[in-house]
Amino acid sequence: MWLRLRQIALVAAELAPVEAQLKDVLGIDVCYHDPGVGHYGLENALLPIGNQLLEVVAPIQENTAGGRYLERRGGNGGYMVITQCDEHAPRRRRVEDLGIRIVNQFETDEFRNMQMHPKDTGGSFFEIDEQLGPNAHDPDGPWEPAGPDWKSGQRLERVRGIAAAEIQADDPAAVAARWAEIAEIDLGRDVNGNPTLKLDNAALRFVPCTDGRPEGLGGLDIIAADKPAILAAAREHGLEVSGDQVQLCGMRLNLL
Repeated sequence: MWLRLRQIALVAAELAPVEAQLKDVLGIDVCYHDPGVGHYGLENALLPIGNQLLEVVAPIQENTAGGRYLERRGGNGGYMVITQCDEHAPRRRRVEDLGIRIVNQFETDEFRNMQMHPKDTGGSFFEIDEQLGPNAHDPDGPWEPAGPDWKSGQRLERVRGIAAAEIQADDPAAVAARWAEIAEIDLGRDVNGNPTLKLDNAALRFVPCTDGRPEGLGGLDIIAADKPAILAAAREHGLEVSGDQVQLCGMRLNLL
């Protein structure tokens, strides 16, 4: 069984400013606005980064889960790590056997979804989904949450993919062990000694909380095709830039 990083969700107080920054700085474009998230009191935008997706959600009414998450984390930031698998049934059995609560789940003719409770996983929302149908398991195959034609928004001039997601936690070793237990992947360590899960196409890195914010999804490693253009655009938007790192939507974007 394999597991890929397919989508990262961010949460923002307002969608439009973050959407504009992502377009202007990373040179990516929107492929889909999902009307279905309105059921949860949210609006969203999905933007491809290579054959992965970056989603931004924002509350459009009071007392939403997204709004409460913004309050808990003290502003815009990372929200969900969304993975794609090739066999959903054994993944679901594994989660049930571990006693992990499911926050949300649904099935359509071509998609199976399972979103786990962050209090049971630690660190962040962790989601395991499976796409069904023709070419479903191709690395750049269809992805139902991103609409009928996600490649319409694919732009490769500045960025080519997401190499890693960084999850910060009070006890990164314990959270990493929990995610490894769920994913059934042995833990490794990166060059700095941080516990790391190697997925099929990316890594999940677990680090201490050092930015004054509670645990959550805190950073992404982005494969850059035009780093100077990204850094210049970030400065034009007044974003914080330090070396090859850009702060955008409360996230540390490390340009590789």
